[in-house]
Amino acid sequence: MAAHRKPKQRSLTGSTARTAATLALAGAASATAFDGTGHADPRLSPAEVKSKVDSLYREAETAAEKYNGAKEKAEKAEKSLGELRDTAARKTEKLNTARNSLGSFAAAQYRAGGIDPSMQLALSSDPDQFLDRAARADRAGSRQALAVGEVREQVQELDRLRGRADDRLAALRTRETELRKHKKTITGKLGEAKRLLSRLTADQRARVADDEGDRATRSAGRDAAAGTPSKAPNARAASAVSYAYKAIGSPYVWGATGPNAFDCSGLTQAAYRSAGVALPRTTYAQIASGERVPRSQLRPGDLVFFYSGISHVGLYVGNGQMIHAPNPSAPVRLAPIDQMPFAGATRVA
Repeated sequence: MAAHRKPKQRSLTGSTARTAATLALAGAASATAFDGTGHADPRLSPAEVKSKVDSLYREAETAAEKYNGAKEKAEKAEKSLGELRDTAARKTEKLNTARNSLGSFAAAQYRAGGIDPSMQLALSSDPDQFLDRAARADRAGSRQALAVGEVREQVQELDRLRGRADDRLAALRTRETELRKHKKTITGKLGEAKRLLSRLTADQRARVADDEGDRATRSAGRDAAAGTPSKAPNARAASAVSYAYKAIGSPYVWGATGPNAFDCSGLTQAAYRSAGVALPRTTYAQIASGERVPRSQLRPGDLVFFYSGISHVGLYVGNGQMIHAPNPSAPVRLAPIDQMPFAGATRVA
């Protein structure tokens, strides 16, 4: 029975605590491996973990940009569908009013139309008055015939509107399916990155997270000392740069467009929105939103893009530096543009 006695609890300090932490991380790694949610080797070095995490972040960001594009299209489809439905409702009301008027006219004609017109003329005590009424009735009949034609056109237009609304609804359902797919990819990649980082000690995670920022700060200092600051090409670009500087330190949240959190294209969109310029939502749309400029002619306010799939964007601020929203492990920060594979640049008109 001695094996069942509860051991005395002792606090963990020093090497004992470090050993316990290592065992706990190893146990967590084994658990994720058994349930199929993680596949990384727990013996990876911090540098290898950082490399894998960076790759996962890039894949998640690519999916996030596709999500942003699908979301933008879904919102447009939803707005268009609402407008079509409002138009159809107004036209239905107008059609019902016209139908009611035609119904009243038809009932009156039925009540007055039981006697042949020639007989009515013969029996009339005032033939001239009868002929005058008949002429007015004929003109009224022509107007009603025109009204019938208008009603027929309204019915056909409503049918067309309802067909377009059905198309918009189908497009919206397609976008919603895309959103769910991309969201699943994003959360999966970010979850895997989080599991990898959880295998590092707190100090190692801090070093991995701070490494990019430290290198960026050192590089920025060197470039600022060596180079001559360039000016923004216009007031809008200057305003966007000012906004980006104020956003430094804000957290990265995929899908966010400010004012308190951003993803990469959300930051550039918000920066130019503050300057009165409406940029598209995604990186691959933003690169086509202005004049393409070579790297050698970059000026503050230019949008700089990275990777072959145009999956990342930052705002150039001069001296080889940009402000960008890197990934979930790093806030909005200043960084050198040579930190990632350069794909192109655009100067916003």
